[in-house]
Amino acid sequence: MAGSLAAESDELQIEIGKKGLGKEVVITQGAKEWFMLIEVTPENTVVVRQEKDHDKYLVDESETHDRPLVPAEVDAAIADYVNSVKARAKKK
Repeated sequence: MAGSLAAESDELQIEIGKKGLGKEVVITQGAKEWFMLIEVTPENTVVVRQEKDHDKYLVDESETHDRPLVPAEVDAAIADYVNSVKARAKKK
């Protein structure tokens, strides 16, 4: 029952997980979903951002940095992303 209440709510559901040396975050609000993956290798870092409404992608982008990010930079990037989604979700 709690799952269906969350789906009908305007509250953001935020899940952050470790992904190798990087992290990923999935944020959902009803049918909307925001996703960010930071994949860190010894040579570089790839950052993927996606935003979906139902099955339609509104944002699907990636960027590659020419160096590995350190854990503090990964954490800061994830926190900034979560905060930006929270700010945008409240405006609607």
